[in-house]
Amino acid sequence: MQARYTILERLGGGGQAEVFRGVAESLQGFKKPVAIKRVLPNLTNNAKFVAMFLDEARLSLNLQHTNIVQVFDISRAPDGTYFLVMEYVNGVDLKQVIERQQARGKRLEIRHTIQIMLECCKGLNYAHTLEHPETGSPLHIVHRDISPPNIMLSRNGEVKIVDFGLAKANSQIEITDPGVVKGKFAYLSPEAASGLPIDHRTDIFALGILLWEMFTGRRLFYADTPLQTVELVRAARVPSITAQNPEVEPELDAIVRQALARDPEQRYQSAADLGDALANYLFSRGLKVTSRDIGVLVRSIKQDLDRERQSAPRASLVDALITDELARLTSLVDAPTADAAEEVPGSTELVDTAAWAADLGFDDKP
Repeated sequence: MQARYTILERLGGGGQAEVFRGVAESLQGFKKPVAIKRVLPNLTNNAKFVAMFLDEARLSLNLQHTNIVQVFDISRAPDGTYFLVMEYVNGVDLKQVIERQQARGKRLEIRHTIQIMLECCKGLNYAHTLEHPETGSPLHIVHRDISPPNIMLSRNGEVKIVDFGLAKANSQIEITDPGVVKGKFAYLSPEAASGLPIDHRTDIFALGILLWEMFTGRRLFYADTPLQTVELVRAARVPSITAQNPEVEPELDAIVRQALARDPEQRYQSAADLGDALANYLFSRGLKVTSRDIGVLVRSIKQDLDRERQSAPRASLVDALITDELARLTSLVDAPTADAAEEVPGSTELVDTAAWAADLGFDDKP
């Protein structure tokens, strides 16, 4: 039954979408906190983006795992703007955690980093191995954009991956903001940056990048221009972590290096394998870490961010306009895929992992 959505506050936005905290209210009066992601109107002019967004967003409705932000509804306003209604995670994203720790002059603790990545491995392994609920055939889901903004941490210490429904669609549009380009391309795999076919191991490489960066407090593949950033990814030269952070033992450095192997065949072959290696390291060193520890960290950071947000001016007019649009939303969850393809020319298959970087204009080979 159709729910009514109300905007409470704007949480943030980027080059492709903006996110609001809201409430979903059913006709029976039940209320549930939700996050509402509004795809920016200028993107609805890109037929290829919209068609792929609808296919992938429908696919994301099948993802139900404690380490993945659940999508409840896909809706469209009369003006053609699309909304994703998702589980609301009361916390912060990994990018905010890293930046706040850097501002405090600290790195994330090794045990905290391992715990966060362990939970990411669980969510990714579930998605990578998910089968079609009716046919039982593998869905071959690849996130494609495992990066700090797409990992949410809750006040209770939960770790959740977001945007399984947007990553592939975003790869089809021309990104004009150089800051956005570098931020995204810095977490590509060498095969994606070279325009080669990719599979789930591209997400494992991205996890390796995150591990390296959290252990060192530095960026791994990041240059002055997008093309230079891509070239660094293609080369996949990985400096020693131990040399930059003596607290990281060679054994842990070796785990990260295997995740960052340039050849996918030399990497961990599943997210579960990487998770096992990290868990074995924790246990072998007697390091205790639980979701409670992550929750303490998240709450301290969220308090700082909430204080800053409260002092910032509220965009009340924008919120009112978005709320007005939400009141007229039409759910697309039950709409047949064929109809969506007819509405938006250029619809593609659910999962096509070939030549992603080529679609973005970086089709020259190394």
